Amino acid sequence: MVSRLCFVLVVFFFAATLIVAVHLRGADRRAFYQIRAYRIEQGRLQQELWQKQLRVESLINPASISRKLGG
Repeated sequence: MVSRLCFVLVVFFFAATLIVAVHLRGADRRAFYQIRAYRIEQGRLQQELWQKQLRVESLINPASISRKLGG
């Protein structure tokens, strides 16, 4: 009877360990893809900011201003 109880506990522990391992692996995969999506979005926003900065710099360039004023 004791050996049977010990066997059941070992099987239960093994099954619980496998379930936790699968859960942690799935959580790790979700976190990886979420971080990757954030980095891609950050890169896109950074490129957009650079484009706007270049546009502003071209608008306030002294040569551009004098050209627009007709000088």
